[in-house]
Amino acid sequence: MKMVNLNTFFKPKRIAVIGASKNPNKVGHVIMKNIIDGGFEGKVFPVNNSGGEILNCKVFTNIKKIKDRVDLAVISVPAKFVLKVVKDCRDKNVKNVLIISSGFKEIGNSKLEEKLADFLNKNKMMAIGVNCLGIYDSHNKLDTLFLPRYRLKRPSPGCIGFVCQSGAVGSAILDIATEQGHKFSKFISYGNATQTDESDLLAYLGNDPNTKVICLYVEGIKDGEKFFKTIKEVSKKKPIIALKGGLTEQGMKAALSHTGSLAGKKEIYFGIFKQTGVIRADSLEEMFNIASLFEKKIKFKGNRLQVITNGGGYGIISTDNIVSSENLTMAELSNNSKKVFKKVFPKTINLRNPLDLVGDATTERYKIALEECTKDKNIDGIILVVLYQTPLITTDIVEIISEYKNIGKPIVVISTGAEFTEVLSESLEKLGIPTFSFPEEAIKSIDKMVGYQKFISKR
Repeated sequence: MKMVNLNTFFKPKRIAVIGASKNPNKVGHVIMKNIIDGGFEGKVFPVNNSGGEILNCKVFTNIKKIKDRVDLAVISVPAKFVLKVVKDCRDKNVKNVLIISSGFKEIGNSKLEEKLADFLNKNKMMAIGVNCLGIYDSHNKLDTLFLPRYRLKRPSPGCIGFVCQSGAVGSAILDIATEQGHKFSKFISYGNATQTDESDLLAYLGNDPNTKVICLYVEGIKDGEKFFKTIKEVSKKKPIIALKGGLTEQGMKAALSHTGSLAGKKEIYFGIFKQTGVIRADSLEEMFNIASLFEKKIKFKGNRLQVITNGGGYGIISTDNIVSSENLTMAELSNNSKKVFKKVFPKTINLRNPLDLVGDATTERYKIALEECTKDKNIDGIILVVLYQTPLITTDIVEIISEYKNIGKPIVVISTGAEFTEVLSESLEKLGIPTFSFPEEAIKSIDKMVGYQKFISKR
């Protein structure tokens, strides 16, 4: 698989922003400000034919007038001027362009986009875009997104790479995922994929040392064979979690008018995902639920789950979801574990799976359950339901859960509640323990993760 080298997009030393503006409400001004405020350590050159100064930087009337070498040009000008600007970049020997501008095939202006693609290819130039939000690299402090930082939170450096065809979807999810504590390596909005497409971006992230798990939102694929070959290779190295937009006939039409993409039949995509080991997410929320498990380096050596709970109803719901899942099964407590529990637990507790510690469960009772279940060879992972509303659970339970997280059995916590619960869940997340609000979402995410691990182990 031939990999396109995109390093200059993410590791430039000198950036020209073409279409930079003095008006703080213009896209070109926001991009300039974000590059500077994001801590970019290289040089930034604003380009606008009006000249002057923007954010204490001298404005060049044309990129060709910049004496320094330029590694990357970020273009934000009306569509009708883009080709002219790209020609100027060619004359300046700038080979990499990030084109934010819209107004191409997504509104039916296909001929202009075809001319642009032909010019890029003939001149051996590379472009991300058109009609995109921009790119963000947390590790290299590169922020070319055109949304203000006070409106869209930027994530801390992490291991999730997010490739998103839709800028609107990408920005909203990036914002809320950051609020929830997810950390990203790179965010790439690629829009119409005029020249560099989703396969090129996935191949690049497959070799990116900072990216450990890849999330993909895609509406339509440019080259099906190339996409199949790419994800088949990349998924051997790193998990890819994909959400396909445009599953219905109406959705496919919307995709065509959004990024000019022919969405294609969902059965084809689902078949490709299954053959290549790509994890198919059914929602954006699920995509990042699954990603959070990989992010926290959760790994199941088998598929036998033990449920520990202080709420009987949650134990039943968890059991139903495990039993009806594709890849998981209920663990059977060993006789030794049952003996230990029989000695120390009240007779009201049934020694089975789910292990219901009942409503008067104490923090100490949870500690005993975790102590034995993490040692039990019949158990591969633990679903730990903790409803903090019950009075005998103390905040010490966070420390106790964290004590047992590295013993060899993954622990996934389920807690439903408002402010008090959220504070404790956040503490667990910071300690690397995944938490969910409801059993369904937790078990579905684990099921898909274990399915991926089974697929990879058979390769």
